[in-house]
This record gives sequence, structure tokens and C-alpha cells, in this order.
Amino acid sequence: MQSSVSPSPTTIDVRELIIGSGPFGPNEVRAIADALGTAQDTHRELRLTVQELQQVGDLSPAASVRLGVGLYLLGRSSEAVTSLKSGDGSALALFALGLAQAALAATAEASASFDAARIAGYPAGACLAAKANTLRAAGKIEEAAEALSTATDEEKTSPDFLAAQGALAVERGDSHTETLEILGKAVEGDSGQPLALFCLGVLHDRLGDDDEAIDCYQRSLQRYPATVGALMNLGLLHEDRDDFLQAQQCYRRILDGLPLDAPGREEAISRATLFLKDSAASGDRHLDEQEQRQRDRLEQVLMLPVSDFELSVRSRNCLVKMGIETLGDLTQTSEADVLASKNFGETSLVEIKDILASKGLVLGQFAEPSMAAESLPAFDEPIGEQTEIHGLPVTELNLSVRARKCTTKLGIMTIGELIRRTAEDLMECKNFGVTSLNEVRERLTERGLKLRGE
Repeated sequence: MQSSVSPSPTTIDVRELIIGSGPFGPNEVRAIADALGTAQDTHRELRLTVQELQQVGDLSPAASVRLGVGLYLLGRSSEAVTSLKSGDGSALALFALGLAQAALAATAEASASFDAARIAGYPAGACLAAKANTLRAAGKIEEAAEALSTATDEEKTSPDFLAAQGALAVERGDSHTETLEILGKAVEGDSGQPLALFCLGVLHDRLGDDDEAIDCYQRSLQRYPATVGALMNLGLLHEDRDDFLQAQQCYRRILDGLPLDAPGREEAISRATLFLKDSAASGDRHLDEQEQRQRDRLEQVLMLPVSDFELSVRSRNCLVKMGIETLGDLTQTSEADVLASKNFGETSLVEIKDILASKGLVLGQFAEPSMAAESLPAFDEPIGEQTEIHGLPVTELNLSVRARKCTTKLGIMTIGELIRRTAEDLMECKNFGVTSLNEVRERLTERGLKLRGE
């Protein structure tokens, strides 16, 4: 629901705005739309409010308008049209009816409703913009341009009008410079104008300015409803940057939030599903490649001779006697084994640890575990509900690819087997770092579980 006025962001009571006795106009509708774009709880509150109104047997014409607006904001455009046609015929009712009809690709009906809303006193710039956007979406470019040409000088300053004008310019392939100027003026008048921000994102995308494009797309999505185009384009840009998780979030928003009666829904769902699948596969490949690069770098570091580092004569002699030639040898030697060497004291130990730390290594990092999995200490047998939880596969924890692969390497197949291990046991696995450890801890905490010893 568009208007040329952007209210200050405030905490709103959706139920009070829709059912209460206060005013209900463009600003109130905008406030709800803004809240829907930024606060997830608002969706639930709006759904409950709409349900409450629907349970009223005989709604007044004014209440039917409020219900219709609520239904439209929930993406239930067909129901919204029915409710709004039973409304009071006010400017708001007619404008909202046009938006719901446009969402159903009923171009002619929507255009007529916007014309009627303009006559009834709804902000003319918003009406002309909505009509032009509807015609443009239907491929009627000349008719859209004609609609905008009827605006007065004052109406042409409306952010909604400027956004529609800029969108039409993007569609026609007009000069980038002039189009950017038009869209820039729209954003100056309304910093959250979604269509203007989306079109700016498209232009910056075409110009190769990915940072600006991402910023514009993200800002456009802060006002409800989110557009499929913005989510799809943003997802692709994230993929280009190997940020596959962010890309997948964009595609999931399309799959989860696209209304059932949205035009072109089947095609949009199909594309989003395909992109989500491809992104997930690319993410796994990228992670595998990243892990391989890390392994290659680690192997190079492990092959570095100890003699390349400045050591005291005592430390160097002790290491020679122990047959330790590389950093890799040190990572496979426990602290106890080092201290067991004659003349190797605490000072030399600190010296060795500092050298390893400079390369991101730890003494005994890859030493054979002192305790095999088969010889783990006795563990209290789970009872009742715990038995079921402990018997669940580790995959039920929804761990990241890296953490999941490490548990597999350690032979950990169930949650029960996982909690029999200590943090130190897990850290002995190559590529299992602090991030993965914290992830495991968080997933276990969600189920009221901990690693052994914690």
C-alpha cells in the first residue's frame, strides 16, 4: 500500500489499528506494511486479527474495508477483492481494491479502481503510479506512459510517481544517467520506496556495481510485501560472492512467502526451487574445495623443518635426539613425551609451543588419542525419553557440512555416541575447529545435553 508519506518507525499495535476506533487510512496501512517487512511477529498478529474479524457475522462496510486490507497484506488477494467490494466505497477501499486486483493480474479492473480512487480523493500521485505499474506489469508500456503523462506538476513530485516513472524507464532501456536521477529523487522523498530501490538495484547490477545492487535490493525488501524479483536477483548476487547460505535464504523466502493466488506463482516456485537446489550443491562443492585448500596449506606448514626456526641450543639438541625434524613431527608428539626427554624443561617447552602457535598449531595436535573410543569411561545409561534422544542419528542435530563430516570421521553416528566424547576428543579431528565445537555445543544445549566433562 503506497502513499507519499513515510511515517517514523514505531512499535505498532496491529489489532488496535485494524479493529480499534481510531483512523484507518494510507498512513496506518503503511505503518502495518513497514512492520510486516521488519518484524516477524507482525505477521502472526495480523493473521489473528483477520481471523477475529472474519468471525464477526455481519461486518459494517467500514469494517469490510479493514478486513480487505488485512487480507491483501496477507497475500490473500481473492478474498480481499470480495471483502473490499462490500466496503464503503471510500478512496482507501477503492485503492486497496485496485492493489488486490493488480495482484491477481486483473489489469483492466485494477486500472479502473485506481482511477476511481483518484477521483474519490486518494493521493493522485500514488493512484497514477499504481495504475502505471499495473499496466507495465501486463506489458502495456505505452498505456503506462500515457497514464503517467496525465499527472500535474505537483503529482509528478510524489515518490511513488517518480518510482513508477523510473521503473518504466528501466523497462524501456532509457538512459542510465537519467533513470538513476529519477529513481534517486524517489528515494530522496521516501527512503524506503521499494520499487525505486528495486529498480536502482537492477541498474547497479547491470552496471557491475554489486555492492550498490545488494544494498538497494536489501533495502527494498524491508517494506512488505517482498518482491520475487528482488529476492531472486539478490540470491544470485550472493551466489556470485560464494555466500551460498545467504542465497539460499532468499530462495526460501520465495518458496515460503509467495501467495497461493499470485500471478506466475508456478514459474516463480519452479525457479526458486531450482536455484535453491543448485545453490546448496554449489555450497557443498565450495566447502569441499575450501577444505582441500586448507588441507594443502596445512600440509605445507607441517613439512617445515624445525631448523628453520630460531631455537635455543638445548631445545634443538633435544629435538634432534628425539628424531623430530618437522613441525608435523611436533604435532604428533605429546607434551608428556617431550618433557620425558632428558634436559627438555619448561623453558624449552614454552619455546616450542610459541613456534607452533605462530603457525596456528598445537603440540600433540595430531597425536594418537590416548584413549580409544572403545575404552571410554562408563556412561550412565539413558532412561525414558533420553533413550530415544540418545539413539537418534547425529544428522538430527542439523550440523553444518564441516561439523557433520568431522563427526563421521570420528565414527560418531548417534547423539548418544557424541555426548560420550569430550571437547578435546572432537578437536583432535582435522578441520574440527572452535567454530564447529561451539556449533555442536549449541545443538546439544537445545536438547538439554552436553559433551562429556562439561
